[in-house]
Amino acid sequence: MSVILEQLEEWLTINSEGEHLEFKEAKNRFDFEELVKYCVALANEGGGHMVFGVSDKPPRKVVSTAAFDVPERTVAGIYERLHFKVTWTELAHPDGRVLVFSIPPRPVGHPVEYKGCYWMRAGEELVPMTPDQLKRIFAEGEPEFVDQTALGGCSEEEIASLLDLQSYFDLMERPFPSTRVEAVKVFEGKGFVRKEKGAFAISNLGAMLFAKRLDEFGDLQRKAVRVIVYDGTTKSRVKADKDKTGIKGYASGFESLLDYIADQLPASEEIESALRVTTHAYPKKAIRELVGNAIVHQDFAERGTGVTVEIFDDRIEITNPGLPLLDADRFIDENQSRNEKFAKAMRQLRICEERGHGIDEVVKLAEIYQLPPYQCRLGSRHTTMILMRYKPLRELTPEERVRAVYQHCCLRFVNNEATNNESIRERFQIDKKNAAQATRLLNEAVAAEKIRPADPKAANKLKRYVPYWA
Repeated sequence: MSVILEQLEEWLTINSEGEHLEFKEAKNRFDFEELVKYCVALANEGGGHMVFGVSDKPPRKVVSTAAFDVPERTVAGIYERLHFKVTWTELAHPDGRVLVFSIPPRPVGHPVEYKGCYWMRAGEELVPMTPDQLKRIFAEGEPEFVDQTALGGCSEEEIASLLDLQSYFDLMERPFPSTRVEAVKVFEGKGFVRKEKGAFAISNLGAMLFAKRLDEFGDLQRKAVRVIVYDGTTKSRVKADKDKTGIKGYASGFESLLDYIADQLPASEEIESALRVTTHAYPKKAIRELVGNAIVHQDFAERGTGVTVEIFDDRIEITNPGLPLLDADRFIDENQSRNEKFAKAMRQLRICEERGHGIDEVVKLAEIYQLPPYQCRLGSRHTTMILMRYKPLRELTPEERVRAVYQHCCLRFVNNEATNNESIRERFQIDKKNAAQATRLLNEAVAAEKIRPADPKAANKLKRYVPYWA
């Protein structure tokens, strides 16, 4: 992986270091132990280059480095500790010395560790890899969960009796084929079923999406969505006959699941505005997005647990197995799927939004319906999204006010719109004569370091705000 000056010039134009590049100025020196950890992190991320003598921040320029003046000895020390070969290139750039270490990717299924820690990069820092990330690496080389066999040795007739073939064509708004043979062939082309040893095998993907009864597929029945309705605002009492677990696949049963949830939701009081009259406590589309996201982003490797929807008098909580791959603060502007093949199928079936739009829609609807901001609660192995019933601004907690301003600011930012006093007044239905109240809300979020002025020097009336990460 030799590096030439032309390649360095190309790197200097890159705004973001990305997965395979790490720049360090290191004008005088750089800690060797830190270098070893970066080698581990880059190997775990697929290999890459560690570039010394270039400024960390764009616009990048060569600043020259005196670090590691005997590179042969450095790479020998790395090999002694990590047992893989790192190569080096010393470039005589017109602006000074640049030293590049080229790190190979880790072996498939084998993360690299140093002194008992599997390092990865997170922004400007090195952090240990999460158990979820390690689990995915160790599982490399094995068939994805969705491709594994749910039930084998099936005839064509059994496929039709076990899977709801009609629902696929209904969701895709296509006519059912003239013969069952053709319908099964479509399912085969989509990876829902496959031919195996002279018969058919149903994949986990096909069973989870289109099973008529998930309990006919062994452990997959634990992946069915469970809906619990409580009497009151605590879990102390479940309403009679209101603890139900679905039996259908996610795709074939999604609309009936949403209808059932909607039937259990409390009726809404009239919101305090002539423009906000509704008979539902929550917008159905917001519930759809949250339930769809929970199904798509669940960790299928977590056994004996599935998506749960819990309905209280004052809120709805939607929990999925597994912790998010993204920081919870970045749900609105970023998207990363744990189960890309499964997520793609759900998007094609129009069950969930295109990549990165679901939580945007939840925030937008919460603002239209004047609901408190959604909350994300992380457990040790589960993620819970919470949507509260309508509360007037005066009843929101300080934390809810800050979160509402932050989510508003994120939504405006990704839509290339400004967040200012006027937009905050609109979000909370604050009269123009009470503009000082909107200013206080903005100041609270700034003090909590969730948003910041885009231009700190701008006059108060002209101030625009962006999320803290922007």
